[in-house]
Amino acid sequence: MPAVYQGIVEEDDPLYTYLKDEIQPQTGVEVENPVYDVYRLNGSNAVYLYQEQNSGVKIIGKYFFNDAIDDPELTWKKLEREYFNLSKMREFGFDESPYYVAKPYGKNYELDGLLTIEFCEGELLSSILERALETGDEALIYEKLGALGHFFAKWHNNTVQEELVDFDWPKNYLGRMIDQVRDALEPEEVEFFEQEGMAWAEREEMWQDNKVIVHGDATPENFMFGDGENVISFDLERCMYADRIFDIGRMCAELFHFFLRTTGNKYEVEPFIRHFLMEYCSLFPDQEAAFNSITKRLPFYMGINLLRISRNEWLDDDYRCQLIYEARNCFLEGE
Repeated sequence: MPAVYQGIVEEDDPLYTYLKDEIQPQTGVEVENPVYDVYRLNGSNAVYLYQEQNSGVKIIGKYFFNDAIDDPELTWKKLEREYFNLSKMREFGFDESPYYVAKPYGKNYELDGLLTIEFCEGELLSSILERALETGDEALIYEKLGALGHFFAKWHNNTVQEELVDFDWPKNYLGRMIDQVRDALEPEEVEFFEQEGMAWAEREEMWQDNKVIVHGDATPENFMFGDGENVISFDLERCMYADRIFDIGRMCAELFHFFLRTTGNKYEVEPFIRHFLMEYCSLFPDQEAAFNSITKRLPFYMGINLLRISRNEWLDDDYRCQLIYEARNCFLEGE
Protein backbone atom coordinates (compact mmCIF):
# COMPACT_ATOMS: atom_id res chain seq x y z
CA MET A 1 0.00 0.00 0.00
CA PRO A 2 1.72 3.26 -1.12
CA ALA A 3 2.63 5.62 1.73
CA VAL A 4 3.88 9.22 1.80
CA TYR A 5 5.89 10.39 4.81
CA GLN A 6 4.31 13.35 6.61
CA GLY A 7 6.63 13.93 9.60
CA ILE A 8 6.13 13.07 13.26
CA VAL A 9 3.30 13.58 15.75
CA GLU A 10 4.35 16.45 18.02
CA GLU A 11 4.16 15.82 21.76
CA ASP A 12 1.84 18.81 22.32
CA ASP A 13 -0.65 17.38 19.81
CA PRO A 14 -3.69 15.72 21.49
CA LEU A 15 -3.23 12.87 19.04
CA TYR A 16 0.15 12.09 20.62
CA THR A 17 -1.37 11.67 24.08
CA TYR A 18 -4.16 9.54 22.67
CA LEU A 19 -1.81 7.23 20.80
CA LYS A 20 0.62 6.99 23.72
CA ASP A 21 -1.85 6.47 26.57
CA GLU A 22 -4.86 4.73 25.01
CA ILE A 23 -3.77 2.99 21.81
CA GLN A 24 -0.11 1.96 22.22
CA PRO A 25 -0.85 -0.19 25.34
CA GLN A 26 -3.36 -2.22 23.30
CA THR A 27 -0.58 -3.28 20.94
CA GLY A 28 1.12 -5.14 23.80
CA VAL A 29 4.32 -3.07 23.46
CA GLU A 30 4.95 -0.39 26.08
CA VAL A 31 7.24 2.53 25.18
CA GLU A 32 8.18 5.21 27.71
CA ASN A 33 8.73 8.09 25.29
CA PRO A 34 7.28 7.04 21.94
CA VAL A 35 7.99 8.85 18.69
CA TYR A 36 5.37 8.41 15.98
CA ASP A 37 6.27 8.78 12.32
CA VAL A 38 3.26 9.61 10.14
CA TYR A 39 2.57 8.25 6.65
CA ARG A 40 -0.45 9.04 4.53
CA LEU A 41 -1.89 6.03 2.72
CA ASN A 42 -3.76 6.13 -0.57
CA GLY A 43 -7.49 5.56 -0.20
CA SER A 44 -10.94 7.09 -0.47
CA ASN A 45 -10.80 8.28 3.16
CA ALA A 46 -8.05 10.08 5.06
CA VAL A 47 -6.08 7.02 6.18
CA TYR A 48 -2.73 7.26 7.94
CA LEU A 49 -0.09 4.89 9.26
CA TYR A 50 1.53 5.77 12.59
CA GLN A 51 4.80 3.92 13.23
CA GLU A 52 6.54 4.17 16.58
CA GLN A 53 10.27 4.61 15.95
CA ASN A 54 11.65 2.66 18.92
CA SER A 55 9.41 -0.42 18.88
CA GLY A 56 8.38 -0.49 15.23
CA VAL A 57 4.72 -0.79 16.26
CA LYS A 58 2.34 0.31 13.51
CA ILE A 59 -1.18 1.68 13.95
CA ILE A 60 -3.71 2.59 11.26
CA GLY A 61 -5.74 5.75 11.73
CA LYS A 62 -8.83 6.41 9.63
CA TYR A 63 -10.40 9.90 9.82
CA PHE A 64 -14.09 10.26 9.08
CA PHE A 65 -14.45 14.05 9.52
CA ASN A 66 -13.31 16.69 7.05
CA ASP A 67 -14.28 20.21 5.96
CA ALA A 68 -16.84 18.85 3.50
CA ILE A 69 -18.84 16.98 6.16
CA ASP A 70 -22.30 18.55 6.55
CA ASP A 71 -23.54 16.25 9.29
CA PRO A 72 -20.82 15.24 11.78
CA GLU A 73 -23.27 13.24 13.88
CA LEU A 74 -24.26 11.09 10.91
CA THR A 75 -20.60 10.63 10.02
CA TRP A 76 -19.83 9.66 13.61
CA LYS A 77 -22.50 6.98 13.35
CA LYS A 78 -20.68 5.60 10.29
CA LEU A 79 -17.49 5.45 12.32
CA GLU A 80 -19.27 3.70 15.18
CA ARG A 81 -20.80 1.23 12.73
CA GLU A 82 -17.40 0.29 11.33
CA TYR A 83 -15.94 -0.10 14.85
CA PHE A 84 -18.91 -2.30 15.77
CA ASN A 85 -18.62 -4.37 12.58
CA LEU A 86 -14.91 -5.01 13.10
CA SER A 87 -15.55 -6.14 16.67
CA LYS A 88 -18.57 -8.24 15.75
CA MET A 89 -16.88 -10.15 12.95
CA ARG A 90 -13.97 -10.97 15.24
CA GLU A 91 -16.53 -12.44 17.63
CA PHE A 92 -17.81 -14.58 14.75
CA GLY A 93 -14.43 -16.31 14.57
CA PHE A 94 -12.32 -13.93 12.50
CA ASP A 95 -9.87 -13.15 15.30
CA GLU A 96 -7.22 -15.66 14.30
CA SER A 97 -5.53 -16.97 11.17
CA PRO A 98 -6.09 -17.95 8.46
CA TYR A 99 -9.21 -15.79 8.10
CA TYR A 100 -8.73 -12.59 10.01
CA VAL A 101 -10.34 -9.20 10.65
CA ALA A 102 -8.13 -6.36 11.88
CA LYS A 103 -8.65 -5.47 15.54
CA PRO A 104 -10.19 -2.05 16.26
CA TYR A 105 -8.34 -0.15 18.98
CA GLY A 106 -10.47 2.93 19.55
CA LYS A 107 -12.72 5.71 18.24
CA ASN A 108 -12.36 9.39 19.09
CA TYR A 109 -14.90 12.04 18.18
CA GLU A 110 -12.68 14.97 19.19
CA LEU A 111 -9.80 13.90 16.94
CA ASP A 112 -11.70 14.47 13.66
CA GLY A 113 -13.67 11.25 14.03
CA LEU A 114 -10.61 9.02 14.31
CA LEU A 115 -10.87 5.24 14.14
CA THR A 116 -7.67 3.42 15.10
CA ILE A 117 -7.13 -0.13 13.85
CA GLU A 118 -4.47 -2.81 14.11
CA PHE A 119 -1.92 -2.78 11.31
CA CYS A 120 -1.78 -6.10 9.46
CA GLU A 121 0.98 -7.28 7.16
CA GLY A 122 -0.11 -8.52 3.77
CA GLU A 123 -0.50 -7.78 0.06
CA LEU A 124 -3.68 -6.40 -1.46
CA LEU A 125 -5.51 -8.64 -3.90
CA SER A 126 -5.27 -5.88 -6.53
CA SER A 127 -1.47 -5.93 -6.20
CA ILE A 128 -1.35 -9.72 -6.38
CA LEU A 129 -3.46 -9.75 -9.54
CA GLU A 130 -1.28 -7.11 -11.21
CA ARG A 131 1.91 -8.96 -10.32
CA ALA A 132 0.55 -12.34 -11.39
CA LEU A 133 -0.70 -11.06 -14.73
CA GLU A 134 2.65 -9.36 -15.43
CA THR A 135 4.58 -12.57 -14.73
CA GLY A 136 2.03 -15.05 -16.09
CA ASP A 137 1.67 -16.69 -12.68
CA GLU A 138 -1.82 -18.15 -13.04
CA ALA A 139 -1.22 -20.55 -10.14
CA LEU A 140 -0.90 -17.59 -7.78
CA ILE A 141 -4.27 -16.21 -8.89
CA TYR A 142 -5.93 -19.58 -8.43
CA GLU A 143 -4.36 -19.96 -4.99
CA LYS A 144 -5.49 -16.58 -3.69
CA LEU A 145 -8.98 -16.69 -5.21
CA GLY A 146 -9.40 -20.13 -3.68
CA ALA A 147 -8.44 -18.76 -0.26
CA LEU A 148 -10.82 -15.84 -0.77
CA GLY A 149 -13.65 -18.23 -1.66
CA HIS A 150 -13.04 -20.13 1.60
CA PHE A 151 -12.91 -16.83 3.51
CA PHE A 152 -16.29 -15.74 2.18
CA ALA A 153 -17.85 -19.15 2.78
CA LYS A 154 -16.85 -18.99 6.45
CA TRP A 155 -17.91 -15.33 6.68
CA HIS A 156 -21.38 -16.01 5.33
CA ASN A 157 -21.97 -19.41 6.94
CA ASN A 158 -20.89 -18.15 10.38
CA THR A 159 -23.42 -15.30 10.23
CA VAL A 160 -26.45 -16.96 8.61
CA GLN A 161 -29.86 -15.89 9.97
CA GLU A 162 -33.22 -17.62 10.06
CA GLU A 163 -34.82 -14.72 8.18
CA LEU A 164 -35.00 -14.96 4.38
CA VAL A 165 -33.50 -12.31 2.11
CA ASP A 166 -35.58 -9.34 0.98
CA PHE A 167 -34.98 -8.86 -2.74
CA ASP A 168 -36.68 -5.45 -2.69
CA TRP A 169 -33.40 -3.96 -1.43
CA PRO A 170 -31.16 -5.14 -4.32
CA LYS A 171 -33.93 -4.27 -6.78
CA ASN A 172 -33.96 -0.73 -5.39
CA TYR A 173 -30.17 -0.71 -5.47
CA LEU A 174 -30.39 -1.40 -9.20
CA GLY A 175 -32.64 1.65 -9.48
CA ARG A 176 -30.01 3.80 -7.78
CA MET A 177 -27.31 2.50 -10.11
CA ILE A 178 -29.49 3.31 -13.14
CA ASP A 179 -29.94 6.87 -11.87
CA GLN A 180 -26.21 7.31 -11.21
CA VAL A 181 -25.17 6.12 -14.66
CA ARG A 182 -28.10 7.66 -16.55
CA ASP A 183 -25.78 10.09 -18.34
CA ALA A 184 -24.24 7.14 -20.19
CA LEU A 185 -27.50 5.33 -20.96
CA GLU A 186 -29.82 5.57 -23.93
CA PRO A 187 -33.55 5.83 -23.07
CA GLU A 188 -34.14 2.26 -24.27
CA GLU A 189 -31.32 1.05 -22.00
CA VAL A 190 -32.91 2.73 -18.98
CA GLU A 191 -36.16 0.98 -19.83
CA PHE A 192 -34.36 -2.34 -20.28
CA PHE A 193 -32.67 -2.26 -16.88
CA GLU A 194 -35.82 -1.11 -15.13
CA GLN A 195 -37.82 -3.95 -16.66
CA GLU A 196 -35.09 -6.45 -15.77
CA GLY A 197 -35.26 -5.36 -12.15
CA MET A 198 -38.97 -6.16 -12.07
CA ALA A 199 -38.47 -9.43 -13.95
CA TRP A 200 -35.78 -10.69 -11.58
CA ALA A 201 -38.00 -9.79 -8.61
CA GLU A 202 -40.55 -12.32 -9.87
CA ARG A 203 -38.07 -15.20 -9.59
CA GLU A 204 -38.58 -17.36 -6.54
CA GLU A 205 -34.88 -18.09 -6.12
CA MET A 206 -34.12 -14.42 -5.47
CA TRP A 207 -36.15 -14.57 -2.24
CA GLN A 208 -35.38 -18.04 -0.92
CA ASP A 209 -31.91 -17.94 0.66
CA ASN A 210 -31.28 -16.94 4.27
CA LYS A 211 -29.80 -13.58 5.14
CA VAL A 212 -26.15 -13.39 6.14
CA ILE A 213 -23.85 -10.57 7.10
CA VAL A 214 -22.23 -9.38 3.88
CA HIS A 215 -18.97 -7.47 3.73
CA GLY A 216 -20.72 -4.92 1.54
CA ASP A 217 -17.66 -3.67 -0.35
CA ALA A 218 -15.99 -6.82 -1.71
CA THR A 219 -13.34 -5.36 -4.02
CA PRO A 220 -9.66 -6.27 -4.60
CA GLU A 221 -8.65 -3.17 -2.61
CA ASN A 222 -10.30 -4.41 0.59
CA PHE A 223 -8.61 -7.78 1.11
CA MET A 224 -5.01 -8.58 1.92
CA PHE A 225 -3.24 -11.91 1.72
CA GLY A 226 -0.39 -13.52 3.57
CA ASP A 227 1.12 -16.93 2.99
CA GLY A 228 -1.11 -19.82 1.95
CA GLU A 229 -4.73 -19.46 3.04
CA ASN A 230 -4.24 -16.30 5.11
CA VAL A 231 -6.83 -13.65 4.21
CA ILE A 232 -7.25 -10.34 6.05
CA SER A 233 -10.13 -7.87 5.90
CA PHE A 234 -10.10 -4.41 7.45
CA ASP A 235 -12.68 -2.05 5.89
CA LEU A 236 -16.11 -3.05 7.21
CA GLU A 237 -17.99 0.22 6.98
CA ARG A 238 -20.66 -1.26 4.70
CA CYS A 239 -21.49 -4.54 6.44
CA MET A 240 -25.20 -5.40 6.51
CA TYR A 241 -27.62 -8.33 6.40
CA ALA A 242 -28.37 -9.32 2.80
CA ASP A 243 -28.09 -12.08 0.21
CA ARG A 244 -24.64 -13.69 0.28
CA ILE A 245 -24.44 -13.20 -3.48
CA PHE A 246 -24.21 -9.45 -2.94
CA ASP A 247 -20.57 -10.07 -1.95
CA ILE A 248 -19.90 -12.83 -4.45
CA GLY A 249 -21.43 -10.90 -7.33
CA ARG A 250 -19.47 -7.76 -6.51
CA MET A 251 -16.17 -9.61 -6.36
CA CYS A 252 -16.92 -11.42 -9.65
CA ALA A 253 -17.79 -8.11 -11.32
CA GLU A 254 -14.59 -6.55 -9.96
CA LEU A 255 -12.53 -9.46 -11.27
CA PHE A 256 -14.22 -9.17 -14.66
CA HIS A 257 -13.47 -5.43 -14.73
CA PHE A 258 -9.86 -5.96 -13.60
CA PHE A 259 -9.09 -8.51 -16.29
CA LEU A 260 -10.93 -6.59 -19.01
CA ARG A 261 -9.03 -3.38 -18.22
CA THR A 262 -5.69 -5.17 -17.90
CA THR A 263 -5.80 -7.71 -20.73
CA GLY A 264 -8.51 -6.38 -23.04
CA ASN A 265 -9.98 -9.89 -23.17
CA LYS A 266 -13.14 -10.47 -21.15
CA TYR A 267 -12.90 -14.24 -21.54
CA GLU A 268 -9.58 -14.61 -19.70
CA VAL A 269 -11.24 -14.15 -16.33
CA GLU A 270 -13.82 -16.92 -16.76
CA PRO A 271 -11.76 -19.86 -15.38
CA PHE A 272 -10.70 -17.76 -12.40
CA ILE A 273 -14.27 -16.74 -11.56
CA ARG A 274 -15.38 -20.35 -11.84
CA HIS A 275 -12.55 -21.43 -9.54
CA PHE A 276 -13.51 -18.76 -7.00
CA LEU A 277 -17.13 -19.96 -7.05
CA MET A 278 -16.21 -23.62 -6.83
CA GLU A 279 -13.93 -23.02 -3.85
CA TYR A 280 -16.66 -20.98 -2.16
CA CYS A 281 -19.08 -23.87 -2.62
CA SER A 282 -16.53 -26.49 -1.51
CA LEU A 283 -17.29 -25.74 2.14
CA PHE A 284 -21.02 -26.46 1.79
CA PRO A 285 -22.46 -29.93 2.62
CA ASP A 286 -24.01 -30.19 -0.86
CA GLN A 287 -21.51 -28.47 -3.14
CA GLU A 288 -23.48 -29.04 -6.36
CA ALA A 289 -26.70 -27.63 -4.92
CA ALA A 290 -24.83 -24.62 -3.56
CA PHE A 291 -23.18 -23.96 -6.92
CA ASN A 292 -26.51 -24.22 -8.77
CA SER A 293 -28.21 -21.87 -6.33
CA ILE A 294 -25.43 -19.30 -6.51
CA THR A 295 -25.04 -19.30 -10.28
CA LYS A 296 -28.77 -18.78 -10.78
CA ARG A 297 -28.63 -15.52 -8.82
CA LEU A 298 -25.14 -14.42 -9.77
CA PRO A 299 -25.93 -12.73 -13.14
CA PHE A 300 -28.19 -10.16 -11.48
CA TYR A 301 -25.63 -9.23 -8.84
CA MET A 302 -22.79 -9.11 -11.36
CA GLY A 303 -24.93 -6.91 -13.57
CA ILE A 304 -25.71 -4.31 -10.91
CA ASN A 305 -22.04 -4.17 -9.94
CA LEU A 306 -20.86 -3.68 -13.50
CA LEU A 307 -23.28 -0.75 -13.63
CA ARG A 308 -21.81 0.47 -10.33
CA ILE A 309 -18.30 0.40 -11.79
CA SER A 310 -19.45 2.20 -14.94
CA ARG A 311 -20.44 5.21 -12.80
CA ASN A 312 -16.76 6.22 -12.55
CA GLU A 313 -16.33 9.24 -14.78
CA TRP A 314 -12.53 8.80 -14.82
CA LEU A 315 -13.14 5.82 -17.10
CA ASP A 316 -13.22 6.71 -20.78
CA ASP A 317 -16.63 6.79 -22.42
CA ASP A 318 -16.07 3.77 -24.64
CA TYR A 319 -15.07 1.60 -21.70
CA ARG A 320 -18.05 2.77 -19.63
CA CYS A 321 -20.31 1.81 -22.51
CA GLN A 322 -18.64 -1.58 -22.68
CA LEU A 323 -19.31 -2.18 -18.96
CA ILE A 324 -22.94 -1.22 -19.48
CA TYR A 325 -23.13 -3.63 -22.43
CA GLU A 326 -21.67 -6.42 -20.26
CA ALA A 327 -24.12 -5.61 -17.48
CA ARG A 328 -26.92 -6.01 -20.00
CA ASN A 329 -25.47 -9.38 -21.02
CA CYS A 330 -25.45 -10.49 -17.39
CA PHE A 331 -29.16 -9.78 -17.01
CA LEU A 332 -29.92 -11.57 -20.26
CA GLU A 333 -27.72 -14.52 -19.28
CA GLY A 334 -30.04 -15.38 -16.44
CA GLU A 335 -33.13 -15.64 -18.64
